[in-house]
Amino acid sequence: MFNRFSLNLHGRLYVADRPQVMGILNITPDSFYSGSRTMHEREIAARITSMVEEGADMIDVGAYSSRPGAADVPVREEIDRLRLGMRLLRDIAPDIPVSVDTFRADVARAAVEELGADMINDISGGDLDPDMWRTVAALNVPYILMHMRGTPSTMQQFTDYDDVTAEVINGLSRKLRELRLLGVADVIVDPGFGFSKTVDQNFEMMRNLRAFTLALNAPLLVGISRKSMIYKTFDTVPAETLNGTTVLNTIAISRGASILRVHDVKPCVEAVRLSLLSSN
Repeated sequence: MFNRFSLNLHGRLYVADRPQVMGILNITPDSFYSGSRTMHEREIAARITSMVEEGADMIDVGAYSSRPGAADVPVREEIDRLRLGMRLLRDIAPDIPVSVDTFRADVARAAVEELGADMINDISGGDLDPDMWRTVAALNVPYILMHMRGTPSTMQQFTDYDDVTAEVINGLSRKLRELRLLGVADVIVDPGFGFSKTVDQNFEMMRNLRAFTLALNAPLLVGISRKSMIYKTFDTVPAETLNGTTVLNTIAISRGASILRVHDVKPCVEAVRLSLLSSN
């Protein structure tokens, strides 16, 4: 069942009355799914245009790959990549809500103040930069709080949970309280599928997804697009996981997901529409 939510985007009230589809724009040469990598102006513009035409409600822009083994990117280079993507995005779709995927406070500040981003999507949940939460509070923008242990390079060393659902919920709940005390009004929670979780733990969280919506009282973002819980299950590769992604997104919709972060916009838009028609 979908819980309507709203976000304050630079003083503009954004109201979501159905699950939102967030398209992924990776301005990187090394993201885990090769089909999502864009580095040059023409291919970036083509991807933005395609996602908008296919019905994306939001776009998430990343310029630093979180894939284990990906190269480190200096802060200035991350900002420069984002500058190119944001310029093209605002030329093509000036009003679409845009989140920037970064764990660095300096990048978050530049993204909002200089480049026009509306939200910050932090895979580390504030753990990799102690200034992130204060920065987001000062910027007064929505914050996507994801659960992860360790760093992108070390996260799969930290999968020891007694109860993955309960421990992830408890960790997110504690951080939610701290963020609200700092004055961050709009927080979206993300359980962090694929980040410091095994394949079995990912499926356990998916089975218990309703618990996240009930316990946290915040919009729930689900990002399972083309991830290892799909391709390892079938012994394939990310390029062969579109069907599995659509199946899991449909399940997530039925269990209360508010936002679906995806590489493939059109199949997800169709899954949302068909799910809503089937539930009425």
